[in-house]
Amino acid sequence: MATTRFHDDTPDVDGLYADLAAADLQPLWVQPGLLTLTPGRLTPHIWRWKTLRDLAERSGDLVGIDRGGDRRVLSLSHPDLGGLPFATHTLWGAVQFLGGGELAPAHRHTPAALRFVLEGSGVWTLVNGDPLHMAPGDLVLTPSWTWHEHHNPGTEPMIWFDGLDLPLVRSLDAMFFEPGGEELTSYERTPVSHTEHLYSGAGLLPAGEQAAVEDPASGRSSRLLAYRWPSVDAALARLIETTGRRAVSVRYADPATGRDIMPTLRAEVHRVLAGHRTRTVRTVGSGIWVVFRGSGATVIDGRRFRWTMGDMFVTPSWAAVDHEADGDADLFLLSDRPVLEALGLARAEQTRQQDFLAEEA
Repeated sequence: MATTRFHDDTPDVDGLYADLAAADLQPLWVQPGLLTLTPGRLTPHIWRWKTLRDLAERSGDLVGIDRGGDRRVLSLSHPDLGGLPFATHTLWGAVQFLGGGELAPAHRHTPAALRFVLEGSGVWTLVNGDPLHMAPGDLVLTPSWTWHEHHNPGTEPMIWFDGLDLPLVRSLDAMFFEPGGEELTSYERTPVSHTEHLYSGAGLLPAGEQAAVEDPASGRSSRLLAYRWPSVDAALARLIETTGRRAVSVRYADPATGRDIMPTLRAEVHRVLAGHRTRTVRTVGSGIWVVFRGSGATVIDGRRFRWTMGDMFVTPSWAAVDHEADGDADLFLLSDRPVLEALGLARAEQTRQQDFLAEEA
């Protein structure tokens, strides 16, 4: 692709621009939008659960997993991104459908991934030989370059949210992928999750734990690979009770270090009680929100988006965001915050309560 050639009414300047383009150079002074006062390359967007679920089920009926990509996945494609299968510039979001009796074969890749289960039961994921059962509300990790495969030995389909840092890894030109070999097809061969037995005790770690298990991604990601919804639910309930607040949140963390579950991804759950509206906050970095329970609305830069269980929406970087719940609601959040903090680019501020200008249909 040829370098963009700029034009000018002055012949000598126009000739300069022609020579610059021929030398694969561009003048900064004709590109005023390159340095913006604030972030603002994306608009808010929402995907409705009814549509996501219906199309996932149709895909399950019509398209086999062996059709390509090793997975039956519908990626969230933000309309501002020119047809790319990305939810934001740095985050991939998707719904994955695994029917009864199906197997999504083993592979590994440099993008880190997580699974937040929305519907179904009986599925388990094998991560570097560790079997992790999956149930609604559970969060399961497949860190960068870990082997992983998904098994559904039952008859009930399962649908979950996939979150990856794939757009970020792609922009860094660090993409690697490797298909797997022989899959483990019998759960009974390794019936217990090793990482959960070692690391799920609050405040307790096995002595000499650094030698106890091979850490995924050289120890940069969480040692614990599965976070169970009953524990998350209980933690949120305790925060509500002890603080008296009507909106609280928890962050998934490595139990050994307290750091984020992945070096590039942060996961949280936010609980908002019925009738409460949260403070309005701006944060650098984009986020994908998944409604796990309840209904309500989120105001994003003056636009009001109503949501209910299963809906998924994007909050752009530096957008003013607040939530209001009809009944008690739980929202899962995936963000790129760890990257911004590591690079010294993180910023947040509380702002005044928004008046919404328009409500999304």
